[in-house]
Amino acid sequence: MIRTVALLVGVVVPSLILRELIEAWFGRGPLADLSAVAVPMAATAWLAPYASYRRRDALLWLVGPGIYVFTVIAWRVALAPYRDWSPRPEERPRMRWSRDPEHAGTWLLIEPTGDTGHTSSR
Repeated sequence: MIRTVALLVGVVVPSLILRELIEAWFGRGPLADLSAVAVPMAATAWLAPYASYRRRDALLWLVGPGIYVFTVIAWRVALAPYRDWSPRPEERPRMRWSRDPEHAGTWLLIEPTGDTGHTSSR
């Protein structure tokens, strides 16, 4: 839980600071509002594949539920490499059940890659 909170604070606080700086330089308006979600959107897009989400889920920051999605992603990344959620169909070949008694019933990622959304073009 501490890792999750650290990820949330590490993304939300710089976002708020950036918004205040943009607002001080350019005044209130859409530029300041968009700057508030720029850092969280980038962090969500970067971490999403590690948590069985798609990079495009970062766009949810523009319509509202982005903080919820990022919280779920942060929670899942904090639990990595052992996962208590079932993998997406394209992730299944790289996953196996953990045989470790301490982590029984979880999935273990065999080959970590950051770009899980693309398949080979062979």
